[in-house]
Amino acid sequence: QVQLVESGGGLAQAGGSLRLSCAASTSISRSSFSNPMGWYRQAPGKEREMVALSNTGGVYYADSVKGRFTIARDNAKKTVYLEMNSLKPEDTAVYYCYLYIQDRENWGQGTQVTVSS
Repeated sequence: QVQLVESGGGLAQAGGSLRLSCAASTSISRSSFSNPMGWYRQAPGKEREMVALSNTGGVYYADSVKGRFTIARDNAKKTVYLEMNSLKPEDTAVYYCYLYIQDRENWGQGTQVTVSS
């Protein structure tokens, strides 16, 4: 069973910064942990969308966050981070941690990010 524990959401002003963290609990050893892991978000009335994803092939960002958000991971800690800078009101959403492992998609419980103008 995989658990994803997120932290770091909250309220920020436009132009501000927030940092999200997501730690995975899984039996996969730290030394071999390189599974696809990242962040999605869902705003009210919109579909869930990929924000940033890290896997062995590289790092991928949604066009709307390129140059502002940075994803990083610590495989030894089985943790992924999302550094969000120059936040905009349109970044307001519930952010979900994502991990693909053992042929299954796994999701965190979601953390709210609200950006005020």
